[in-house]
Amino acid sequence: MGTRQEMKDKGHVISKKLEHNCLLENVTTRFRKCVKMHDAVRDMALSITGMNPRYMIQAGLQLEELPKEEQWSSDIVKVSLMRNSISEISIDVLPTKCQLLTTLLLQHNPIKKIPNSFFTNMPCLSVLNLSFTKIESLPNSISELKNLTTLLLRNCYELRDLPCLSMLQELKKLDLFGTKIEEVPEGMDMLIKLRYINLHVSTLKEIPAGLLPKLVHLQHLSFDVKNEKISLKAEEMEPLKKLECFTGRFEDISEFNKFISSMQQSKKSLIKYELQVGSYYGDVERDKVLTIGGVHNWEDELIMHPIEIQELNIIMCDYLRSLVDDNSSFTNAIDLRVCRIWRCEGIKCVVSLSSFASSSAHPFQTLEVLDLYELPKLSALIMKDEGIGSATTSTLAPSATFSHLKEIRIYKCSSMKTLLPHWLLPNLQNLEEISVSHCDEVVEILGAPTSEVEEKGVMH
Repeated sequence: MGTRQEMKDKGHVISKKLEHNCLLENVTTRFRKCVKMHDAVRDMALSITGMNPRYMIQAGLQLEELPKEEQWSSDIVKVSLMRNSISEISIDVLPTKCQLLTTLLLQHNPIKKIPNSFFTNMPCLSVLNLSFTKIESLPNSISELKNLTTLLLRNCYELRDLPCLSMLQELKKLDLFGTKIEEVPEGMDMLIKLRYINLHVSTLKEIPAGLLPKLVHLQHLSFDVKNEKISLKAEEMEPLKKLECFTGRFEDISEFNKFISSMQQSKKSLIKYELQVGSYYGDVERDKVLTIGGVHNWEDELIMHPIEIQELNIIMCDYLRSLVDDNSSFTNAIDLRVCRIWRCEGIKCVVSLSSFASSSAHPFQTLEVLDLYELPKLSALIMKDEGIGSATTSTLAPSATFSHLKEIRIYKCSSMKTLLPHWLLPNLQNLEEISVSHCDEVVEILGAPTSEVEEKGVMH
């Protein structure tokens, strides 16, 4: 398929068709929706694939070693030995005649070591899954797998070394999430067909300059945003015109803005992203996320961002005075659902009323969760600017403001006296939860219809 989204859509169509024909059944677990195969259908599938083309499926049988050599017949195409107890691959049972083997699934086995010659007789191998094993290194024979398209090493927590990968010219997907590698695998710059790379690795020390611009077919690229040794350059990202899913960290606002600017110029939009500027401070909930952490030097810099951002986290940015005012780019965030502002010492209000007057759109029309944490100077959610004069709040604030808000959480905001202005009440028809904790000065959750403070130019 041309894009990952098309691939995903096609996969769902196939899955639904199998469900509709009762070959798969829908299951909802505590965490997600998924599909499973009925035992009788699986038995039928195993019977069919026991003939031609031939599969060897011995998954979840508590095997402690590989099947005997005679079971690895020359006509086997796919092998699944996942979820067993294989800890060692003996040199005595190495498969020697797997000339047609295309798929080998060994994930979720406590394998510690693979003999050097293990992959020598698997010239057609296309998919290799060693995820969740205890291997510390890969054998050199993996370099001979010239037809390999998919190499999955996810959560191989002991894996520190990979051989040179330059010969794997057909490789399209490489997953190194959760490994212990310190350097990008040698020869990776030769893998120009790569579409998917997951380098979410806390131990990685650097990304070699010039590597990413060579991987022009990349659609998915992930780094560990907690790893402050890895910060990306916009110019290295610019050639990746096909990128759809991206997780990565930029050192400062300036570099981040260059990245967003190049995205906008090429009219490229990401389907899923987690963008980090500065330091990492927490996990995310949504598909399109921007987190700015510990950045203090962004005075006079307008933060650019994708217009469809869904979650915004601003943490320990002491320069910030208000999140949204008439100079803010966040007025253009038309799909913002979650907003967290934590430990920003300078912030006095979340939104200034001038932003309503200067913008037809407003981010808080779609907001569902507002989380304010340790903001010692925060005195109001919404504040009038000087110079607005006698303009009434009803003419300035659209009726949609906070109209989708479900949760508001406020913790340790010691200057806050009144949480919600009275005029906002008709908008809060979707509000389900208000949590106020350790806010010593709070007198009322909902302000009176008029108040002295309002006349002084501040809306509480």
